[in-house]
Amino acid sequence: MSKRLLPLLIGLSIGGAVFAQTQPSPVAASSTTRTITTTTTSTWSTQPPNGALNESAIRATITNAGYKQVKGLEFKDGVWRSKARGGNKKWVKLAVGPVSGRVYPSDAPSRLDEDEVSAKLTAAGYQNVKDVKFDHGLWSAKAKSPEGHSVALLADPDDGSVVAQSHD
Repeated sequence: MSKRLLPLLIGLSIGGAVFAQTQPSPVAASSTTRTITTTTTSTWSTQPPNGALNESAIRATITNAGYKQVKGLEFKDGVWRSKARGGNKKWVKLAVGPVSGRVYPSDAPSRLDEDEVSAKLTAAGYQNVKDVKFDHGLWSAKAKSPEGHSVALLADPDDGSVVAQSHD
């Protein structure tokens, strides 16, 4: 019986070695079939744009608008944001245009409605204006820039002008 079993074991061991040499390695197979998809989204810059006011000028602008005690001033989502205490001693969230220095209290009403803001942005060259919403003292919208890039916008509540624009 051992004479019959020995050739079988030798055959299996040789066959296993040959089989192992002809199979591709799992690492090579997975690295050649892997596909990576990248999605480009619009993002806000973490730095103020060229020509923007610096932090001390923004603080002075807030003070000149009648606010006292500015805290938490940071550049976020295309504008300067902070809290400040007004003459009534209540804390108010503010957004400040980085170039104009205009102060936008979060609780102030807008003179324009959604359709008027959309029309102003379209007149400024933006296309496919959508998702127009009034929040935190500014209008926000998504659109295609005059160059055809997808952008997020922040618009002035009084005249509809662009306060900030994201980049691709």
